[in-house]
Amino acid sequence: MQAVFNWIARVFWQDPALCFQGANEFTAYVGCVNGIIWSEALIYLCLGTGLFFSILTKFVQVRMFKEMIRLLFSGKESERGISSFQALAVSLSGRVGTGNIAGVAAAIGFGGPGAVFWMWVVAFLGAATAYIESALGQIYKEEDEGQLRGGPAYYIEKAMGQKWYAWIFAITTIIATGLLLPGVQSNSIGNAAELAFGGETMINFMGDSVSATKMTAAVVIVGILGFIIFGGVKRIAHVTQIVVPVMALGYVLMAIGIIGFHISELPEILSLIFTDAFTPMAGVGAAIGWGVKRGVYSNEAGQGTGPHAAAAAEVDHPAQQGLVQAFSVYVDTLFVCSATAFMILITNQYYVAGIDSSVSGGLLGSDVIISSPAFTQLALESVMGGFGKVFVAIALFFFAFTTLLAYYYIAETNVAWVRRTFRFPGELTVLKIALMASVFYGTIRSADIAWAMGDIGVGLMAWLNIIGILILFIMGRPALKALQDYERQRKAGVERYTFNPEELGIKNADFWTKQL
Repeated sequence: MQAVFNWIARVFWQDPALCFQGANEFTAYVGCVNGIIWSEALIYLCLGTGLFFSILTKFVQVRMFKEMIRLLFSGKESERGISSFQALAVSLSGRVGTGNIAGVAAAIGFGGPGAVFWMWVVAFLGAATAYIESALGQIYKEEDEGQLRGGPAYYIEKAMGQKWYAWIFAITTIIATGLLLPGVQSNSIGNAAELAFGGETMINFMGDSVSATKMTAAVVIVGILGFIIFGGVKRIAHVTQIVVPVMALGYVLMAIGIIGFHISELPEILSLIFTDAFTPMAGVGAAIGWGVKRGVYSNEAGQGTGPHAAAAAEVDHPAQQGLVQAFSVYVDTLFVCSATAFMILITNQYYVAGIDSSVSGGLLGSDVIISSPAFTQLALESVMGGFGKVFVAIALFFFAFTTLLAYYYIAETNVAWVRRTFRFPGELTVLKIALMASVFYGTIRSADIAWAMGDIGVGLMAWLNIIGILILFIMGRPALKALQDYERQRKAGVERYTFNPEELGIKNADFWTKQL
């Protein structure tokens, strides 16, 4: 078994000897598996796929930008589905989370300021990938017990005809969004609360010392989360459509204020980002690797999470929701992530791991935890005093909490796909309890292990989904056909768009065929 593990590690450019340098065996294995999954192969697969679909769609993320804005407010909520804006909000609740605050800090801390540039690149190119996967989610969606559902498991099964591959994706996604990823979000809430409100008072929990602040945060998060997820997808959509836009706007406005306070330094910061992207202090590989890694974690383009929310929307044509979801990548990375990056860099509240502070330009020392919201909180504190830490803690609570809601919805959708073949009593109740347990545990555990496990979940989903959508392109190009059909109707000036998959040579789009 050890020989097999070593061979896999070497294939993916990971020295197996490094796998056993962690504090304990579990931490070491998690770190090594993370390194295998997030090898250079996945980094360039994400970038290459985004470029590939950008060229094929003639850079739809630029050409159709105005149409994306118009479509945000089209489509209406129904008994079986949600509106385009609600679907965007649910999707954004998954995209806009701790990755936008703690994730950006980690990208800068491990990859240098140049990592921000590569986050922008993966967002720009990833918008085309987001269109493809979300349009596929719409094309192959189905009605399940009065609700619209869809996602990679659905389109892999129907378009590719490989149910075994759909099973692998569904099970992987249930584990990732139900167990691995929630801990990252709640961990950042706990760390932010501890930094903002203090963590001196310790209590004993199952043999470990945990700060009272973190324990309080864990109880509050789990309590509110349970109330909402037991209320179903409609309650999730109604919560996120209010919370996400308000918090995102407030956070960006706060960042604009910080930048305005240091406006004379902005040209120098932009120059640092672009220069460091190609000759970074931590090496080109670190900047690209961490920029793409945290970019994908944040905007989720290609990961396969966006199509789940996209499929739940009531729209006249699949391409419409694909375009709306492409816009969500811009909101996530180009607005919210950029806001965080500029605040950190313009206030010099960072350091680059392994690089002397006099060279890196950051003011912080290595005693500050990189994989936490600390960089962002200290950036705001340097301008606004103690309120800055509290503001980030509150913003992070709402960002991360709505992401937890999105994770539950995604996991539930894949459980719904699985139970068409295999059912057992109370499967959704088991999922809810497992997710709440993961959230509680994630809030009080260390940041490094939380992020490593979360990265494993993101990476596995990205591998499976990106390979899937590339195979579907080879097999029949359904998402591109839908875009071409939508543009034809748009050029013709139709009053209401229609979608006939059979005329386009798209098979097994049963939901749309029944609408004809």
